[in-house]
Amino acid sequence: MTIRARDQQAIRVILCGGGTGGHVYPLLAVQAAMANVQRPTPNVQWLFIGGAGIEKDLVARESVPYQAISGGGLHGVGIRSAIPNALKLLAGLFEAFSALRAFKPHAILATGGFITVPVAMAATLLRVPLVVYLPDIEPALSVRFLGWLATKLTATADASRKYFAARKFVVTGYPIRRELLQMSQQPCEQARAQFGIAPNQKVVLVFGGSRGARNLNRALLANIERLLLVAEFIHISGQGEWDEVRAAREQLSESLRGRYHIYPYLHAEMGAALRAADVVVSRSGASTLGELPLFGVPSILVPYPYAWRYQKVNADFLTSKGAALIVRDEEAPTQLAPTIVRLLDDHKARAQMSQAARALAKPDAAEAIGRVVESVMPRQVIG
Repeated sequence: MTIRARDQQAIRVILCGGGTGGHVYPLLAVQAAMANVQRPTPNVQWLFIGGAGIEKDLVARESVPYQAISGGGLHGVGIRSAIPNALKLLAGLFEAFSALRAFKPHAILATGGFITVPVAMAATLLRVPLVVYLPDIEPALSVRFLGWLATKLTATADASRKYFAARKFVVTGYPIRRELLQMSQQPCEQARAQFGIAPNQKVVLVFGGSRGARNLNRALLANIERLLLVAEFIHISGQGEWDEVRAAREQLSESLRGRYHIYPYLHAEMGAALRAADVVVSRSGASTLGELPLFGVPSILVPYPYAWRYQKVNADFLTSKGAALIVRDEEAPTQLAPTIVRLLDDHKARAQMSQAARALAKPDAAEAIGRVVESVMPRQVIG
């Protein structure tokens, strides 16, 4: 169903992205920041355009109107998938064109994912200003293409500047959800209390994304008994790995089970988990570039090896700044546990990594991107 503009006097903005939470959460953070700005035209009307994946559920939590369009990836797929996906993208272009004609946006903010390509092309045809946000350090092919069409291109870090025209490029940082910003200012003891963890315990947070990370989870489970002797663990398994992780916890002694806090997924409580942690173990998706620095938490990153180069480049960036260590995915079964133990035992190293992480934090990134979006709108719209 096409969503039409309701108030012709409102500022109308389309958000577009999909595929992962790392592409959706930044857009929702910018939406919340822009909604709180005092301006002569206070009413802002929103539309989120995405696919039929996880983005739909994430956007529904924020009560932002949503419209799905067709699309399919072309990079890294075989010819049998490329042809139908190309047809889906063509259908998505017509659907995007129809959505833009009906909604009449003053600007579009897009991030990664193949679903953004037809929307960006429709924006170019209709002369709608397009702002692109790059969450990762290295852009995917879709984002490089969007860079040609974009009015402005914003990015998490200056390391991405080399991929785009200098006149379009603006470093803003990674936009953080409001609840994470608020939790980052709370006492660590308060965050730990939410998980039933005493203030004086060492805490490790392990997560691999909403779907989970099998190698990461199994590397942890293979060593969980001895690891629980040195720290309490908050383990976010992902929905796909939940049954295996829950079964492993049931095999532990009662005393160790009390130190092993497992969840299939955390949303509102994610900020508390990050604030509670002395060390984070995770994949290195785009959100690690913003959330780990915000909380100043040392990290051990295990880049997903099948996501082109994006996670490796993100991990290399944080490591080069002194904020993280890397364990390769294929080495996780033997190297993850000893790396966790060494870092927990080295208070000086953790303090240095924490300081290096905090130096990368840009807590006002959502507001900065919002200002870029408003800067490309017609002057009379903003007032």
